[in-house]
Order: sequence, then structure tokens, then C-alpha cells
Amino acid sequence: MTTDALKQQIQTTNQITGQRKWWALATVMVTMFFSSMDQTIISTAIPTIVGDLQGFALYAWVFSAYMLTSAVTVPIYGKLSDVYGRKPFYIFGLVMFGVGSAICGQAETMLELVLARGLQGIGAGAMMSMPRATVGDIFNPKERGRWMGAMGAVFGVSSIIGPAIGGWITGTFSWRWVFYINLPFAVLAIIGVVLSLPKVRADEQVKLDWLGSVLLATGLVPILLGFTWAGTKYAWTSPVELVLFGSGAIMLALFIWFERKVADPIITPTLFRNRIFSTSLVLGILVSMAMFGSVMFLPLFVQGVIGLNPRDSGLVMSPMMISFIVGSIISGQIMTKTGKYRLLSHISAAAIILGTILLMTMDINTAYPTVIVNMVVLGLGVGSLMPLLNIAVQNAFPYRMMGTVNSTQQFVSSLGGVIASPIFGSILNRGFQERFNAALPDKIKDLAGGISQFEPQTLLTQQAQQAIADQFARFGAAGQEMYHQLLHAVKVSLAAGIGNLFEVGLVFAVLCFIGTFFLPERTLQGDEYYND
Repeated sequence: MTTDALKQQIQTTNQITGQRKWWALATVMVTMFFSSMDQTIISTAIPTIVGDLQGFALYAWVFSAYMLTSAVTVPIYGKLSDVYGRKPFYIFGLVMFGVGSAICGQAETMLELVLARGLQGIGAGAMMSMPRATVGDIFNPKERGRWMGAMGAVFGVSSIIGPAIGGWITGTFSWRWVFYINLPFAVLAIIGVVLSLPKVRADEQVKLDWLGSVLLATGLVPILLGFTWAGTKYAWTSPVELVLFGSGAIMLALFIWFERKVADPIITPTLFRNRIFSTSLVLGILVSMAMFGSVMFLPLFVQGVIGLNPRDSGLVMSPMMISFIVGSIISGQIMTKTGKYRLLSHISAAAIILGTILLMTMDINTAYPTVIVNMVVLGLGVGSLMPLLNIAVQNAFPYRMMGTVNSTQQFVSSLGGVIASPIFGSILNRGFQERFNAALPDKIKDLAGGISQFEPQTLLTQQAQQAIADQFARFGAAGQEMYHQLLHAVKVSLAAGIGNLFEVGLVFAVLCFIGTFFLPERTLQGDEYYND
């Protein structure tokens, strides 16, 4: 290799120029494509998985374990990638994600699946933080609006394809293959990273904040467990809940204290002094919590209440992803053309409120087309607002802090989903059981004995429904009537429980809209950004 070629391979910054930037952009798109497709495949297949592995109580933790480990690792990847380059952390993340996916496919219990999802999340932390930072390495903030819209389009397309593929795989083969399908995409992305991203020579050394990472994790886990069990397994004021919340709060307080003292903190406290950064973080958490119940539990509503099979429920998610694409592209074009984003944030948040209100109106009589319309409205709002927040934050800091700023924003925004997952799971469990006990006829309760603790997973697969039908069949015509009464009670109760989630989501959507009026506006920069 010549000296010039070597210089092109080894540099002191992550900035990518020339023809290589288009290969790097393609690699980012591939990485985003298969990572987002993985999430939509799982959201469609998870009801079948729960029905197979029998663990409805851990339903939310299939998502929470993944988000917790990915959230904790995001700031580590971001800080180190600013110094050592994006390439090594891209490769490590993709390898870990592939290994975690393979183990998920082998899971025999819900607990095994949850643990494997945690391992998968360690790799996902790199896949969450690296793509947005890499786009920042290629384009200046003003150009970024257009390309963030393109990234949103890739996310949307993969999310459309994902449910269709996931539903087809689940219905035709096995839910295990929705994890195995990640492996060839991981290999393809690794090849792209090796060939297109530069190797960066580190001019400084960074001491990894391991203690801060441990303190953060040990603070979040008990609090998440507390939200998961509160109101269902334990009362909110029970000794167990008080210990969980108290110990979590103490550990987080120690984390904050330690981060203010350490030389290279996992989360840089000075970032929060910037109003654009701090306001955008709050808005990111709120929009995540506003949309989380919809994305996580809508397949359950479609399969359990409307009665569509996994393949059809996957198609229901497609309109939201299409509208997400449209919203993202329009938002990006407007920001690139005008260099402004504040007014657009108001409009986007208002669309999220409208979409959430429409979802709240759904019940057992809701038709398939109505669900589509409701999701389209929500998708337009979310698709417009999320890339807007990222561009506003990147524009507020110098280029040398790209990875740190991106990862911290991603981490804090992820907390919205991490916190919302167990809370919404607890709300759903409690709301379902309360409504089910009231809706179920007394003669069925007496006949089944203990059926008042019935789990809605029995509605999610044809095999489970057939097993219940066989139990009632021995009572003849009366048994058939009771079986249909049971299914009706489950559907009504499930619709009520999920409806409660949308009500909570509305609160977060309204707070998000109010928060957009506190977002400062700074005109998006051009190429001078790289000289800051």
C-alpha cells in the first residue's frame, strides 16, 4: 500500500469525504435497515412467542432487557468512538448483536429469551449511536436534514418489510427464524464497515468509566423491576416496592455524584447546561413514552381483539411506517431549505396528540381500516419530530463532540422506552385482570376454577384457543356457548387494558407539545461546522 493510500486509511478525525462517504452512507443504511427490521419482526411475532413459551408476565421484559443494555452501552460507544473512531465499535456491536440473535433463536423459556435479548442489546447500543454520528461525519448540519430524512425512509421501509417477513416466518416456519434472519445482514454490514469507514489514530487516551456504568445499571434495574411489579405482584407501598425504588434512587444519586467527579464520565454533565440539548432530551423522552404503547402493544390489539393472524397484524404496522417515512422526508427537506426547526416541532407534536387521541377511541368493535388511519396520523407526527430533535442537538455543539453528544441524547431518549415498557406492561396486566374478572360470567368462573387469573396469551395462538375449546367441548352445546363467552370477555378486557395505555400516552403527548415551546432555535450551520 502506498503512503498516500495509508494516510487515507488512517486519520485523526472521523470525518469522511470524497467517494468513500457514499460507501459509508450505504453501510449506515444497511445497518439501520436490518436493526430496525429486527425490532418490527419481533413486535409482530412476540404474541406468538409468548403463547409458545408461556410467560405473559415477562412480555414487557422482552423489550425492556434489550433497551436497558443498549441504553447503558450507548454512551460508552459514543465517547470512545470520538477518540478511537467508529469502525471498531461498529464491528464489535454487529458481532454481539449477531451472537445475541442466535441465542434468542435457541431460547426454551421466556426467561432465557429475556436474558438473550439483554445480550443482543449490548450490540444494539453501537447500532443505535454509530449511524447518526456517521451521518454527522459525512454531512454538515444543514445538509443533514435531507439525509436524516433518507435515514428515516430506510427505517420506515425496513419496518414495513419486517412485519410482513416476521408474520410470514412465524406463520409458515417458526418464530425462532425471526432472530436467525439477522445473521446474514450482520455479516453484510460488517463487510461494509471494514471497507468504508476510516481507521482513526488516537491522539489522546480515554479511561473507560466502568464504575459509572455499573452504578447506572444497578440504579435502573431495581427501579424498572419496581414499575413492573407495582400494582400487580406487589402493592405500590409494599416493603418490596419501597426497597426497589429506594435502592434504585440511591444508586442513581451515587451515579450523578460520581459523574461530577470523574475525569472521563460516561455522561458529560456540562452538556446539560445547553438549553437546546436539555430541552431536546426531555422532548425525546416524552415522544418515546407517547408512542411506546402504540408500537409495543398494537400487534397484541390487532391479534387479540380484532382477530387477525400474525401475517395480517404485520401489515397493520405498515401504514404507520409509511407515514413515518413521509413525515421524516418532509421534515428533513423543510429544515434543509429553511435552516429552521422550531415551528415544525410544534406541528409535529400536535400530530402526535391527534394520533394518540384517535387510538384511544378504539374498542372491540374497531375495524381494520380505522386502525390504519389512526396509525398513519401518529406516524406522521413521530416521523417529523424525532429526526428534528437529533439535528437540533448536533447543530448546537462542535463537530469534535459528535459521538458524545449523539450517544448521550440517544441514551437519555432510550430511557423513555426503558421506563415506559414496564410501566405500560403493569398497566396492561392490571387493567386486563380487573376488567376480565368483571366481564367473565360466574358460571364459567365456577366451572374453570382459578380462571379469574386467566392470561390473555391464551387468545394469541390458534393452538392455545383450540386447547381451551377442547376443554369446553366436553360440556356439549352449553360448553361451546361458554367458550365463546370466555373469548368475548378476553377481547373486551384486552381492549380495555390497551385503551388505558393510550390514555397514559396522551398525557406524554400533551407534555411533549408544551415542551416544544421551550426549544430554542439556532440556524442550522453549513460547512463551517467542521471548523468549530
